[in-house]
Parts: sequence; structure tokens; C-alpha cells
Amino acid sequence: MKTTAAVLWERGGPWSVEEVDLDPPKAGEVLVELGGSGLCHSDEHVLTGDLPWPLPMIGGHEGAGTILETGAGVDWLEPGDRVIFGFLPSCGRCAACSTGMQNLCELGAHLGAGTQISDHTARHHARGQDLGLMCLLGTFARHTVVSEANCIKIDGDVALDKACLLGCGVVTGWGSAVNAGGVKPGDTTVVVGVGGIGINAVQGAALAGSEFLVAVDPVEFKRQKAIEFGATHAVATSEEATELVAGLTHGRGANVVVNTMGVGTGEQIAKSLAMTAKRGTVVVTNLHEATETTVSMSALDLVLMEKRVVGSLFGTANPRRDIPRLLDLYRHGKLKLDELATRSYKLEDVNAGYQDMRDGHNLRGVITF
Repeated sequence: MKTTAAVLWERGGPWSVEEVDLDPPKAGEVLVELGGSGLCHSDEHVLTGDLPWPLPMIGGHEGAGTILETGAGVDWLEPGDRVIFGFLPSCGRCAACSTGMQNLCELGAHLGAGTQISDHTARHHARGQDLGLMCLLGTFARHTVVSEANCIKIDGDVALDKACLLGCGVVTGWGSAVNAGGVKPGDTTVVVGVGGIGINAVQGAALAGSEFLVAVDPVEFKRQKAIEFGATHAVATSEEATELVAGLTHGRGANVVVNTMGVGTGEQIAKSLAMTAKRGTVVVTNLHEATETTVSMSALDLVLMEKRVVGSLFGTANPRRDIPRLLDLYRHGKLKLDELATRSYKLEDVNAGYQDMRDGHNLRGVITF
């Protein structure tokens, strides 16, 4: 069949919205009609080269849609089912999945290749070339073919252009604070960077019971939104946050600091560690440049104060458990999804959506189909 998708042909270039050819699903795969896709910063990392994954590639990895066709062997999904894509596949059988680490499923080793998990070939084609898929999904398209391992079946009561946000940003941010950071009632939490990931770390820390919750972002609009999403304080810089936290905690520091900047730096890890309390945790969620190998920190402070620096991928989550749980919180009015989707765009306006992200106008832009 033919469909329309946003393709990145060259590093630093624009997304090209054009017609592509789409093969039917093979064994273990499904054909999905998209209902919504978030504009996540990770796709921008491919464009800039921070993630040097092969091109050409159909962008998008935060999506939800409706099953149109299933391949051989798919016996738990059928046409008409609605699904959210987990941007990391989970097979349910490998050592990681079977020990509660679905976000680290061994199928994730194929993430950057962009071809199908089943046979490492492409289902999407344009201009006589095979097209890769961002995170094996390619949600900047009206239709896509993906592995069943990326699908989480959901009920039909949540709009797909809101449900799609649970495919990456909400779970990643929420889980960074709650799962990786272990925020508890009464804790002091700092979230550095209040974009599509950081605003959800704010949501998670607030509902987990953080007493003082400091959001750090240079953009005033995002600081205002952080307060609406549960932050108790919002400042522009880490230096301001360090001074504020010292005053709030009588010098003890923050229990959890979550780094969710657009692009992380080794210097920021040092700043975050400096405002962390004894046995406190710095969670590094934001991506760093692939070539960055130097991180600044006081190793003496790390040892003498028993501080921790931990990485978090997909919110250290088990998406088949956590996505339905977060959907229930949304249904019960405890999770903000409607407010998270700042602006909606047509697929043809994907480049304008990313410019709005660069300019700090959005918490999360959403493509609606």
C-alpha cells in the first residue's frame, strides 16, 4: 500500500513529507493506522547527529493507533484493536523481561538499526530505497508496520492523540523520578530541564509526595507550566536551584535530582551532584552527545556522602504494566495529558512543530491524523 510519512534523508536537513510504499506485515508484525504521534526531542537528536543512526529514516517513536492487519502468529491482537507503541520492544521472555526490566529487553539491541526485528529487512520504501524507522516504529506516518513486541493494547476510551504521549515522554519522565529516583513522601526533588520529559518528572515527583519540588529551566513559559504541573518552586539556573534547595532543607540538599535537559552535559552532572543530599540520587535521563566521554564530578563527594548517579532509560519502567497504570491515573484525573499536549500539528507541519520545540513554545507538540 501507499501512505505518507516524514522522512529524514540527510543529517541536519528538514523532514520531508512524501509518499512511501509500505509492505504488508510479516510474521509477528502488525499494520497500524496512526491516530497521534508526539514530537519528542530524541528525533531531533537523530537530525543533529547526537544519535548517529543510519539514514534515510522515517521519524517518530511516540505513537498510538488502530490495528488494520496482523501478520502470521499474532494471536493476541486483531483488526480494530487500539494500541500504544512502547518505543522499546519487550518480548516477555528474555532475562531482562523476566526479571522485571522490560525497558532493557534484549530486543532493544536492534533499536538503532531501524529495520524490522523479525528478519532485519525494511517494510517502508521511497525513492527506490529502503527506509529505516526511528526506534523501530516510524510514527511520523499515516500508517506503519511494527513488531507486536512494541504494542500495548488499550481500551477505546482515551483519544489516540493523548494516549500516544504514554509511548515515551510520560513514562520516561514519570519513571525517572518515581522508579529510578525513588521519590518518597517528604522528599526534596529537583528537575533540571522542563520539556516533554522533565514536565512528567515533575508530575511523577508531585504525585509521589515530594514536599519541595524545584523545576529548573531558562524559559519562563516552562517554569510557569512546571508550577501548574505540581512544582513548588521554579528557577532559571542550577546555581539558583542549589541556593534555593540549601535554604529549603537547612543545608541538607535534595534527595533526588533528575536531569532532563534537551541535551545533557558532563558539567551539568557535577552541578546536579553538588545540590544532592547525603545518599541522594542524581538520575541522568537526558541523552548526551554520542562522542561525549567526559563527566565532571567530585568523586570525593560521591564517596564521602554516599551519593549515587544512575542512568534511566524509558523511565526504568515495565511498559506493559506502567502504561496501563498511568492511563488509569489519567482517567481518574491525577495525570495531566490534555494539558501536556501544548499544540497540535498536521503531519505536513512537522518541521514547524520542531521549530516550536527549539524555541521553547511547547511542552509537547503532537501530530494528529
